[in-house]
Amino acid sequence: MNYQLIEDQNSLNNLCEQLSQATVLAIDTEFVRTRTLYAKLGLLQICDGEQLALIDPLAIDDLSPFWALLTNENITKVLHACSEDLEVFLTAGDCKPVNLIDSQIMMSFLGHGLSLGYAAMVKHYTGIELDKSESRTDWTKRPLTEKQLNYASADVDHLFSIYPRLLAELTEVGFLAYAQIETQSMIEKKFTPIIESEMYLNIKMSWRLNPKQLNSLKYLASWRFQQAKKRDLPIGFVAKDHTLMALAQSNPNSVSAMLALEGAEALDVRHKGKAMLAVLDQAEKAEVSSYPEKVNRLDEYPGYKQIFKKVKAFLITASEQNGLAIENVASKKQINQFLTWQFDLNGARNSAAKVELITDWRNELFGQALLDFAQQGFE
Repeated sequence: MNYQLIEDQNSLNNLCEQLSQATVLAIDTEFVRTRTLYAKLGLLQICDGEQLALIDPLAIDDLSPFWALLTNENITKVLHACSEDLEVFLTAGDCKPVNLIDSQIMMSFLGHGLSLGYAAMVKHYTGIELDKSESRTDWTKRPLTEKQLNYASADVDHLFSIYPRLLAELTEVGFLAYAQIETQSMIEKKFTPIIESEMYLNIKMSWRLNPKQLNSLKYLASWRFQQAKKRDLPIGFVAKDHTLMALAQSNPNSVSAMLALEGAEALDVRHKGKAMLAVLDQAEKAEVSSYPEKVNRLDEYPGYKQIFKKVKAFLITASEQNGLAIENVASKKQINQFLTWQFDLNGARNSAAKVELITDWRNELFGQALLDFAQQGFE
């Protein structure tokens, strides 16, 4: 299908007014994310089967007509592997899509694995080999070449034509609702605000630290994230995890003492040493009663390995009984989340986060049986 390039406000307004009558829209984004915390939006692609448009976000000041399509509940939006697209919608438009489904998730429920690429899906349904040579291009550089624009248009052209077949197959096997719930779950995760005071928990080896050291790590991790946001830098560009761990562990009182620490990156210390000393000083002033509790490791829980194996075996059986692949039902992370909750490690029972294995469609299929299994001591 031929594309139209939208480069001014009037054209965008007219296009979006027409597309607001659509029932299904295939959507994609092109962006650049190399040395920044936030992805830089370079192009928006959209297709309703009759029109295919490439929208230049660098040439148009107000993208709200496009965001309005994403939040229009009467239109189904289909995207492929949309995790990063969601981040773009959040940071570029503060826009949380409604009635969206991910074709990669749909494919996974049809037995194609969790991470089937767009080109592989197109080849599966059409036999067409897509040219992926422009996948690493700089989408913020202008002018865009005809080859780039053709590449970008193919991403929604095929998606729109494949979607009805995908929908029919998924409806036939009875897993459409599951794919919709999984897509919605991904959207909710992406749009859940980051809790800065808990970022230290994402740093590997934090379990090695005592409460006082953890308090220092908490302050450092929060400071690092604020710096990354302020300067739009990847978190690791501000300071590496192992630098923060070394500082939290040793609590040095000078830049030269920092440089002598094993694990502390010299570049981090040279560029941010004084700032990090100030953060450590702040942490020192915190009340002992506010220190985080020591982090308990799930894999140190008595009998963890055997319990994990038993739970996985239980879930494999439950998957087979329901005609599903185990990768759709439970990842290692999801099993560990359930066990952390079951053993109430690190106050997991008080957490607002939902335990995925006993929520939504998984709960309907085997939730109570899994809880009973746990109640019986996984025997």
